[in-house]
Amino acid sequence: MSNGKFRKTVVLKFGGSVLDSQESILQASNVVRRILSEGKSVVVVVSALKGVTDQLINLAKSVDPQIKPQLLDELLASGEKTSSRLFAAALSAQGVKALVVDPDTPYWPIYTDSKHMNADPIPELTKQKCMQYLMPLLEEGNVPVVCGFLGKTVEGRITTMGRGGSDTTAILLANCLSAEEAILIKDVDGVYTSDPDKVKDAVKIDSLSGEEAGMLAAAGAKFLQLKALRYTGNGVKIRVTSLDRLDSGTVIRGDIPEIDVEVIAEDITMITVIGIDSTEESFTDIARAIKECKGSLVASSFEGKGIVLYVKGGERVVESVHNLVIKQRLGKAISSFEGLSMISVKGSKLETERGVIQRITQPLAREGINLFGLVTMLSSVKFFVLSSQAVRAKRLVQEAMLVNS
Repeated sequence: MSNGKFRKTVVLKFGGSVLDSQESILQASNVVRRILSEGKSVVVVVSALKGVTDQLINLAKSVDPQIKPQLLDELLASGEKTSSRLFAAALSAQGVKALVVDPDTPYWPIYTDSKHMNADPIPELTKQKCMQYLMPLLEEGNVPVVCGFLGKTVEGRITTMGRGGSDTTAILLANCLSAEEAILIKDVDGVYTSDPDKVKDAVKIDSLSGEEAGMLAAAGAKFLQLKALRYTGNGVKIRVTSLDRLDSGTVIRGDIPEIDVEVIAEDITMITVIGIDSTEESFTDIARAIKECKGSLVASSFEGKGIVLYVKGGERVVESVHNLVIKQRLGKAISSFEGLSMISVKGSKLETERGVIQRITQPLAREGINLFGLVTMLSSVKFFVLSSQAVRAKRLVQEAMLVNS
């Protein structure tokens, strides 16, 4: 094996459902050999074998329903430790210089906070350890086989990073090592337009932006752990694919900021329609009227017998909506309020942070800034304030969201 110094690096993550037989383990080890033969360095990340984590949780809780999270983390770590040794043995049998990297070895790079069962990595410390421990291994031509899902506190306690945590391991390592690509090998050959088990004609998506991937993951799609997308910096390309389709799959590109606050629309008018039967047909008619007068609908909310619309286009849109609502008897009356701006708060950390709404609204209330509406969707929150107060509102929310973020 040639020296690995200055070679491009690929991080390969194998899910537990992929390593479920002698044949699949052999196929996975052949994938590693193929990438090595292309002159690249490889870091392997492995999950526990299929079903092992659930078995350990169920067994532990049957023995002690009140088992402490710290003890459970230590128990669950045995699943990944077993996988890493099994896969390293398979690589060694094919002449590959494989080395197990788990929290008990001197090479361990991934450090986290102490939130047992759902720990978050400490990126700066992890990068430091990657450069200190993993990079020399790669330069010597080794293939580190790293336990996914696991972390270690600075005090030396084992942690786990939540369901799907091996995805976070792989993407974080790819970021820290400035890898060319993180390839997440699963039992499906990519991300689909919907869950193929629920929708007959779902088709594979070739590419997603980081933001699009985050929205799908936040909405419950199981192809990727949501918090893994916090660590997509350094231009790392992510590929979700299967053993049989390594060069295809779905490619995810584009970083997602942890927290981003910006004014994204100004000169907005809030139109309230009362006494309306808020059916799909009524809303469609109103949306069409707004578009026909060259206005644009920014957001909307339904309030029982009323609809609140946030639109751009000013007086002509107000008049168009009024004429439609009254002439076609869709509602009883409308009112309008001009001079609003929409502020967006989004980012990969939003979905996993508690008390986000309070952190947004409380500083505004303290400063006497009134909200004219708030809309939440997955990993974003949008709210409306007077345009004259938008810059101050943005600054207050930025300060509030960045504290302890």
